[in-house]
Amino acid sequence: MDIPKTVQTVLKTLEAAGHEAWCVGGCVRDSFLGCVPEDWDVTTDALPEEVLEVFGTCAFPTGLKHGTVTVKTAGGPVEVTTYRMDGVYLDHRRPETVTFTRSIEEDLARRDFTVNAMAADLRGGLQDPFGGRADLTKGILRCVGEPDRRFQEDALRILRGMRFSAALGFAIEEETSAAIHRNRELLSAIAVERIQAEFFKLLKGKRAAEVLREYPDVLGVFWPEILPMVGFNQQNRHHCYDVWEHTLHALAEVPGDLILRCTLLLHDIGKPKCFSIDGYGNGHFYGHPAVSRELADEMLRRLKCETAFRETVVLLVDWHDRLITRTHKGLRRTLRGLGEENLRRLLAVKRADNLAQAPEFWSRQQELDQAERILEEVLEQEACFSLKQLAVRGGDLVAMGLSGPAIGRMLNCLLDHVVDGELPNEREALLKFAEGILPEM
Repeated sequence: MDIPKTVQTVLKTLEAAGHEAWCVGGCVRDSFLGCVPEDWDVTTDALPEEVLEVFGTCAFPTGLKHGTVTVKTAGGPVEVTTYRMDGVYLDHRRPETVTFTRSIEEDLARRDFTVNAMAADLRGGLQDPFGGRADLTKGILRCVGEPDRRFQEDALRILRGMRFSAALGFAIEEETSAAIHRNRELLSAIAVERIQAEFFKLLKGKRAAEVLREYPDVLGVFWPEILPMVGFNQQNRHHCYDVWEHTLHALAEVPGDLILRCTLLLHDIGKPKCFSIDGYGNGHFYGHPAVSRELADEMLRRLKCETAFRETVVLLVDWHDRLITRTHKGLRRTLRGLGEENLRRLLAVKRADNLAQAPEFWSRQQELDQAERILEEVLEQEACFSLKQLAVRGGDLVAMGLSGPAIGRMLNCLLDHVVDGELPNEREALLKFAEGILPEM
């Protein structure tokens, strides 16, 4: 295991003072998987006050209640935590008390999953009392000890397990999986910010679709709007899957980009509310993009998502079923409404949406190919499609006598004419046209 030199120094310093010291948890797991760990955590039998004494002015008591001391090193901070046993969990999140111990095995026994309950030292020694290394080799995610107890202690472990499965590509062991289903309602006790963080990491995982397929009931605890999609027969020749399966197949067609994955998860969330059957027995979902947009906005607000992220996802959900006109003028108009980055995202969403339909309708991919070609041509021509590209600025209109909201109305009017090809994006031509319609403003 390739332990960074700064972490090695911390381990050596503790050992030189007569203490045990190990790298523990995710850094050990990731190292065995051939990944570069994001963080390196150190655990020791030294009590917090002993760690403070060993490192002197380089040590800071950042979490003494739970035995954590942060050591400042040349390569950055390293967290050092004393072996501990957790007391009773009353809030399904954190223990009420912590007891320090001199046993590494007792410390590892309190951890969530076997692959996270391993410790390695400087000489390559491994503490692995629960078979985490073997589970890594098999690609299995399994709780340490009794799964129900682990999830009842900290309900966020439910989503963490699903996230690890999606990110690492691991199958969740049968008893652990059953306990996830049994204990799912405990997530109601968890802060939505923590749910958001774990859930969004899950969404970016390579096995996200497979995990979501297995656990829609878990998602339903914080997003009950998901549940009506499961098994909802679309009764339409364009669709060979129910709404939930269509959603998962679409989600699997895009890379692990959070905006794309979240958009595809929510793009048809409104379909069950919009279902109707015509006289021939065909199912329809008239108006579902607008309903999906409203539901998606509400759901993302509930998880307290950042405004920019929420607005982008909601915009793409709203546009996902709109026809993109495959002409230069049509693409300029779409760029006007979305901007380049979101138009490219929309094309990816529409590709995935189409590939999750019945195969006989996959010919729409060719239409999207054509739209992308025209998009590239429009961009190469440096066509104007945003106010920042317009050759006229607000100051020009102030000099003309406009003020207040009229300035914005005029700028947008000029931009519309440029986008539609009715005016060149040239300052003199735009100002002349503006003067002509000035009385209307």
